[in-house]
Amino acid sequence: MASSGNGIGRWPAEDRPRERLHDKGAESLADAELLAIQLGSGLAGRSAMDMARDLLTRYGSLSGLAGRAVAELADVRGVGPVKAARLAATFEITRRLRSRNGLERVVLGSPEQVFARYGPLMEDLKKEVFRVALLDAQNGLLRDVVVSEGTLSASLVHPREVFKPAILESAASIILLHNHPSGDPTPSREDLRLTRQLVECSELLDLRIHDHVIIGRERFISLAQRGALSGRTG
Repeated sequence: MASSGNGIGRWPAEDRPRERLHDKGAESLADAELLAIQLGSGLAGRSAMDMARDLLTRYGSLSGLAGRAVAELADVRGVGPVKAARLAATFEITRRLRSRNGLERVVLGSPEQVFARYGPLMEDLKKEVFRVALLDAQNGLLRDVVVSEGTLSASLVHPREVFKPAILESAASIILLHNHPSGDPTPSREDLRLTRQLVECSELLDLRIHDHVIIGRERFISLAQRGALSGRTG
């Protein structure tokens, strides 16, 4: 194999990621090889494989890389805005494919179904994102709305922004979702306080909150299962 400073195009054909993908299938490629294909090219003295290895070393894994903002990736030497956009689009496609349940109509009738849908979209995020899933009478997903991004608090998650989309969509019920970037989905006091506030508002509007699911790394907590959606909490 040619030295790492040379371009991938100078490597023996059997060692080039694209050729190996065609000959042996994508599943045979290492993470760095798949990443190098997405990068497409390197820069002077650095091949796409060199850059792919550097990115994996910097962020620890493909998962760590996937959680970075496109602006951060664009600032990495040799990546730039075009390659950063390509990577971000690839990771988002992967998240959306993982979040599909194989049915044309998405049903969110249990916390497990909610996590299967939204875990891949939210567990790698580096900041808290609060979403509302709007459901029909059979718990079918109508659409979802991002209400806020940043530290979760009542000042950022205003009841008006939570319930307005549900009213406009004539939703039968809603599911509240947010992630904990730490990976630990244990509800904070503020999580419980905000949930209580939104439940009280929903009762005035005669709109049911089906659940509030907190998403962590590969796990979740349902506040409905904990009894936090009925009566006073905490």
